[in-house]
Amino acid sequence: MIQIDDTLISLDLIQKEFVCNLNKCKGICCVEGDSGAPLDEDELSILDDVYDDVKPYLREEGRASIEKQGKYVVDLDGDYVTPLIDDNECAYVIYDDKGIAKCAIEKAYEDGKINYKKPISCHLYPVRLQKLKSYLAVNYDQWYICSDACTFGKELKVKVFQFLKEPLIRKFGKDWYLQLEDAEKLFNAE
Repeated sequence: MIQIDDTLISLDLIQKEFVCNLNKCKGICCVEGDSGAPLDEDELSILDDVYDDVKPYLREEGRASIEKQGKYVVDLDGDYVTPLIDDNECAYVIYDDKGIAKCAIEKAYEDGKINYKKPISCHLYPVRLQKLKSYLAVNYDQWYICSDACTFGKELKVKVFQFLKEPLIRKFGKDWYLQLEDAEKLFNAE
């Protein structure tokens, strides 16, 4: 475990390799699971604000699901999450011409319609955050559907934290990330 400020970071982030391989997995992490993408409370108002700009990108099923359930819902654990379509994929999922699941929010961002990329939990995946009493745990979530990403990461020799540089900086800041890089160097020097 590595501690930086009020975060406790799993050693898996600096020891394991990972690079998403969408050509293999087809973005299945946006489809599988028992609830939608976890949302921070501050993201709720953002989803409210950007929805009208994201709506044209959504599939009909996604729009219908959001209109029925809301832009976000509370799951069985009491956490805010994105709604699902028929207890399956995230309501914000769209598919490209190769059948790869993508995010309508991110597509609107890429097209310059909004300045919010996507929920931080999606951007950080396969890292999951867990609030503890005094700390925020930063853990690597190993899920069998990401086995191709693990293989690809090994081939490319890219650690989890390196693959997630942009979202980790988005969430924790550049200073935090630089400290994590230093910790990784010290760990591997031993």
